[in-house]
Amino acid sequence: MISNRLVLSGEVTEVAELRYTPAGIPLLAFTLKHASQQNEAGMNRQVECEVPAVAMAKMAEQAKGLKLGCHARVAGFLAKRSLNSRQLVLHINELEIIEKG
Repeated sequence: MISNRLVLSGEVTEVAELRYTPAGIPLLAFTLKHASQQNEAGMNRQVECEVPAVAMAKMAEQAKGLKLGCHARVAGFLAKRSLNSRQLVLHINELEIIEKG
């Protein structure tokens, strides 16, 4: 089976303006900063990363509630930012605002 699913929680550090695709679909881009302690090879490791994310259609409408500093839990899939890009973006299928900023 082929899998491409990522679940991540973190603090919203950037939120772009809601925009619309040429097809009229709402799109909201934002960045999640994650920090946690993970176990790797039997040792605890401090992990930090910033992940660019995008919410489209209904998810974009729901994500309009995201503010800088709020905490959210998201789930979705990874895809290239564009056809010729190597940068990955998390496309949101599920969004839960945990704590408002």
